[in-house]
Amino acid sequence: MELVFKNFQFLLTGAYYTLLLTVVPMFFGLIIGIIVAIARLKGNALVRNLAKGYVSLIRGTPILVQIFIVYYGLPDFGITLGPLTAAFISLSINVGAYLSETFRGAILSVPNGQSEAAFSLGLTPWQTMRRVVLPQAARVAIPPMGNTFIGMLKETSLVSIVTVTELLRSAQLLVAQYYVAMPFFVAIALMYWVMSVSFSFILNRIEARLAKAY
Repeated sequence: MELVFKNFQFLLTGAYYTLLLTVVPMFFGLIIGIIVAIARLKGNALVRNLAKGYVSLIRGTPILVQIFIVYYGLPDFGITLGPLTAAFISLSINVGAYLSETFRGAILSVPNGQSEAAFSLGLTPWQTMRRVVLPQAARVAIPPMGNTFIGMLKETSLVSIVTVTELLRSAQLLVAQYYVAMPFFVAIALMYWVMSVSFSFILNRIEARLAKAY
């Protein structure tokens, strides 16, 4: 384990990029997920079908293929992206599709009486969605969203294939340098575990606070 301690700073840098590749796509994925969920529930036939097609396409194809399309495929059309940018875009699009289903189910779980009461008070459909429905849906969405978040944390390892130096890529570079594998892979496994447990704790606290609010 001496080699691990010697290169711990390098592994921490990889962990930083892993966190970055989790938080940024989750942020944009939340925005995409909410928009797509509302489009499927409130949009006209064309909008609903487009949103449904997006979800079906993303959920029906491997995330690794999606990363390859963004990084290696787009240059065929004159669009060249850096590895980190391509990773952000592909992961955001992927997680947005899964989160849209989470939010759609959460919105449907809010009783219709809540919306009817808001309309009777003079709120517009947008105000009702923003002030009444979404806050209650968030409480229902937190547990599955937490699972998606932790899953995204682990799936960031896939972007090492496009040379993003996240945690797994950092370990691979060290293995290639020292010709020793086990200490580095055990170290990053422990680092993934610590990050997953930490995020689970934070999300459980958020869930508990929302439960008290409702």
